[in-house]
Amino acid sequence: MNYEETLAYLFAQLPMFSRIGAAAYKADLTNTIVLCNALNNPQNNFKSIHIAGTNGKGSTSHMLAAMLQQQGYKTGLYTSPHIKDFRERIRINGLPISKEFVIDFTEKTQSLCTEIKPSFFELTVAMAFEYFAENKVDIAVIETGLGGRLDSTNIIHPILSVITNIGMDHTNLLGNTLELIAYEKAGIIKENTPVIIGAYLHQTKNVFDSKASEMNVTPIYADDLYEVQKVNANKNIATYNVTDTSNLHSEVFELDLMGAYQMKNLKTVLAAEKILHQLGFTISNENEKHALANVKKLTGMRGRWDVVGHSPTIIHDVGHNKDGISEIIKQLKQDYTNSKYHFVLGFVHDKDISEVLSLFPKEATYYFTNAHIPRALPYDALQLMANEIGLLGNGFDDVNMAIESAKNNSKPEDVIVVCGSFFIIAEIEAAPFPNPSPKR
Repeated sequence: MNYEETLAYLFAQLPMFSRIGAAAYKADLTNTIVLCNALNNPQNNFKSIHIAGTNGKGSTSHMLAAMLQQQGYKTGLYTSPHIKDFRERIRINGLPISKEFVIDFTEKTQSLCTEIKPSFFELTVAMAFEYFAENKVDIAVIETGLGGRLDSTNIIHPILSVITNIGMDHTNLLGNTLELIAYEKAGIIKENTPVIIGAYLHQTKNVFDSKASEMNVTPIYADDLYEVQKVNANKNIATYNVTDTSNLHSEVFELDLMGAYQMKNLKTVLAAEKILHQLGFTISNENEKHALANVKKLTGMRGRWDVVGHSPTIIHDVGHNKDGISEIIKQLKQDYTNSKYHFVLGFVHDKDISEVLSLFPKEATYYFTNAHIPRALPYDALQLMANEIGLLGNGFDDVNMAIESAKNNSKPEDVIVVCGSFFIIAEIEAAPFPNPSPKR
């Protein structure tokens, strides 16, 4: 098989959550264990950091990976889902996994896959572990796919676990209360292994404290360690003042990840960095600062408050649940006070989006669309739901047509936001998606 044929096989033959939803979700670790046993357990041959959370886990993973690779550590990074190319999921020092490795690994495991029928995610997790082990990475940052306790990535023995936050998402699979979701995420906490908790609530803190006590570890709450204030932002860099609450030392950080919600992730990243220092990983202040100001260049991260056009301003964001959309609306009202808003929206059908839709301003103009995957909520169904609560606009079967319509209807001072799904962002034809530049 060539690369295109290999991808066609992976997408067609293996159940893929991002395409079909819950039917692809395997709520146990059996297949991952079988696959990794057949590969001589590559996950045991490198150090790792394990990251879970409802929102922010992708940003946190990329920020930590950028800092480690800028310091000179050979750094693996596993994230999901991809936006444009499957190989985005598996990187070393920002560079995507080679097409040759994807082909060879798929062929090598094909007979076993026919026997055990793993999900797409289970196989790609094993692929990532094999790639990192074969390339002898110094450390790998591993993002969970969904949940934590029963997530395929949860066979690793990390040196550090990180849980960014807890929100209401994937309630059909993880539970319909914050406590139940927190319990699933807390499943990545390992015995005698440091754990960082980012943003938390009273009811989720109790869950984390209980699980950490069971695992003989004291959780570190990043929210309590730092105070962060936004200083200013231009088109490409946001500047924050960070104060360490233990000694009141303040320091200025620049981030090229422009979403205001990144200030929450910054606390979590700095708390994790502090633990990494204690574990023997050296990250200089110079490399820390350079990495955080150049995450996109170093790791290829995209889709988080990406300002891709001006006059009108065009923003792409993969925010798709209540907390994510809340942050988008909040930042729009802060940064674009006098602008008219245009929202290009697309969602998946297996989530209750009624509460999410209620967050959007009624005075904005809407362009309802859908991705071309089985999980997509048809644009006309979305349009009907939105119209019922006063969100008005036209429907489009293609996100690119929707964006063109928004541009044609906008004035230079207006703002167009494309959000609601990773898969909507993935189908934007003109989306800038350059390869990362791992070197300074």
